[in-house]
Amino acid sequence: MVLAKADLWQIYNGLRYNFLYNGDINSIHILLNLYDLETKVTNISPKYICTKEIRKRIKRLLFPRKDRQLISNNIAMLIHEDIDRLELTLYLEGYKNGYYSKRWVNILEDNTIKYLPIEELYGKNYLFHYNIPLEEIKKLKVDFWEDIDKRNKETKYLDDFINGYCEKIIKRKIYNLNMYIDKQLKIEYNLNKPNIKEEAFLSTKELHNIYKTIVKTIMKNTINTYKESSWFGVNDRVLNRYL
Repeated sequence: MVLAKADLWQIYNGLRYNFLYNGDINSIHILLNLYDLETKVTNISPKYICTKEIRKRIKRLLFPRKDRQLISNNIAMLIHEDIDRLELTLYLEGYKNGYYSKRWVNILEDNTIKYLPIEELYGKNYLFHYNIPLEEIKKLKVDFWEDIDKRNKETKYLDDFINGYCEKIIKRKIYNLNMYIDKQLKIEYNLNKPNIKEEAFLSTKELHNIYKTIVKTIMKNTINTYKESSWFGVNDRVLNRYL
């Protein structure tokens, strides 16, 4: 029995929710299998760069605290699985967006066959996924990304999706960060006498700024991930026409 498109999207959304909010690994495997059957996905390779960027941003934010390295490492350990799930989910969402963007697929195909013989497209694994030697294709990619930015500005779909996830999954952990951090001792000298004491707990203001920094970093990097994977989806759809 063939499922209606509405039923399929309900299945996709349910699996996505279970993976994102319940950490159900089986759900993402099922979802990937469904995508593979439907779209012949082959070039799935998210970079998972958010956690690394967050660690760097938090270290800069907390200067001159002596324990900023410890705090940034604790944050990375605390939320990296949550962020990895979000990155993978938006990577897949972006890929689907590009794969089903018939207008952009047609535009890319029209531009491709101006420069590449059609026979070269058969059996090709990559098109303009990474290396783009042609200025016209580079401009096309920029235009495609700007179109995604325009639609997101109008609908707030990506912004709301990411903010909603951070509110439900990330925020509570960050605002309770003091519970997860092992205190470091610091030595201060007063009249050449050592004074040993613990680093102060993070203040409410510091926790608020940490959370804002994390959300901003996640927003920037995951939207870029979405756009990059959308471009991959467009390219793969063109190639799948020449299987």
